[in-house]
Amino acid sequence: MTVALAHQATPTGHLALTQAGREAVMRETPLVVIHVVAAIDLDNTEAFTGGITDEISTVVAEAGLNNLTWRLELTTAKDDAGVPDAVLSVVDRSDAELLVIGARRRSPVGKFLLGSATQTMILHADIPVLVVKA
Repeated sequence: MTVALAHQATPTGHLALTQAGREAVMRETPLVVIHVVAAIDLDNTEAFTGGITDEISTVVAEAGLNNLTWRLELTTAKDDAGVPDAVLSVVDRSDAELLVIGARRRSPVGKFLLGSATQTMILHADIPVLVVKA
């Protein structure tokens, strides 16, 4: 079992990463950090991996999560509409017991016009979802 995090490089994503790390330590299980990109090739894989690894290491140190075991999963989605399916696919493969996601405030009209990846993941996940917002 693992705790899964749908990672975003945003201030809310930083908070979600902190909370996901705390949940993983509390549950004594590894953390899987899921980051979705448009394409994976050698150049951008190294860039994404380096930046995200640095962020995770910083959060782990700041939050005192010294016992946290984690791994990074890069996955792809062609567009924003494909992000929820990409995340949930990794969640299923990771045997996650909890999905942690960051959320930002959006107006009802914004949700209607653009959809909501957060809402889709909440509704379609087969496991509990912890939503973290600033």
